[in-house]
Amino acid sequence: MGWPFTIVPADVAEHRWSEESPKNYVRRLASEKAAVVAKGYHGLVIGADTIVADGNELMGKPQDQNEARRMLVQLRNRTHQVYTGIAILNSDSGQDYHDVCCTDVPMRTYTDNDIESYIKTRDPMDKAGAYAIQHNGFHPVKDFQGCFASVMGLPLCHLVVGFSRFGIDIPYELPDRCQAFLHYTCPIYEQILGQIKGI
Repeated sequence: MGWPFTIVPADVAEHRWSEESPKNYVRRLASEKAAVVAKGYHGLVIGADTIVADGNELMGKPQDQNEARRMLVQLRNRTHQVYTGIAILNSDSGQDYHDVCCTDVPMRTYTDNDIESYIKTRDPMDKAGAYAIQHNGFHPVKDFQGCFASVMGLPLCHLVVGFSRFGIDIPYELPDRCQAFLHYTCPIYEQILGQIKGI
C-alpha cells in the first residue's frame, strides 16, 4: 500500500485462557502485542494475531510431520474458521481500536498422496493449521468466498476501517490493489468498507 512501517517483535505469552473462545483469544493477543510494543514506541502501533480453529479447537503450527498430517486429515473436505484479530493503538494519546475478522475456509477433498507431497515441501511446518491458502502446488481450499488477506494474516479492509477512526486518509484504491496482489476477486470488500462514511 506504500505506507512506511517498522516491524517490532512483540514478546507475549500466547497461552489460551480457560473457556476463552477463538475470537476472544485473537482479540486479546492482538491487543497485548500492540500494548507491549507501544511501551517503547511513539505513534501508531498495529498488533495482529491469526489462528485456525476447527470448532473450539485451536490449530497452531504443527510440531512435526505427524501433527501436520493429522491436522490436514482433520480439515479435509470440511469448513473451518480462521480468526484474525487486529488492534490499533496510538501510544501518545492512548486511543485504541480492536476488531476480529472471522473467515470460513472450505477445504477441498485432497488425497493422502496430496498430503504427503505437500508435507515434503516443508511448507506446512510454519503455518497454523498446517497449510497456506496461497500455496500454488497444494491448493487446499475450494469455493472460497471470504477475505483472502485475513487467512494470510492481515485483513486490509478491516485495518483501514480501524485507521479511519484515527483520522487517517483511506486509499480508496485499496480493494483493487489487494485483489490484484492476491489474484482474487473479493466478494465482501464493499460490505466491510461500507463502515467508513463516504465510501
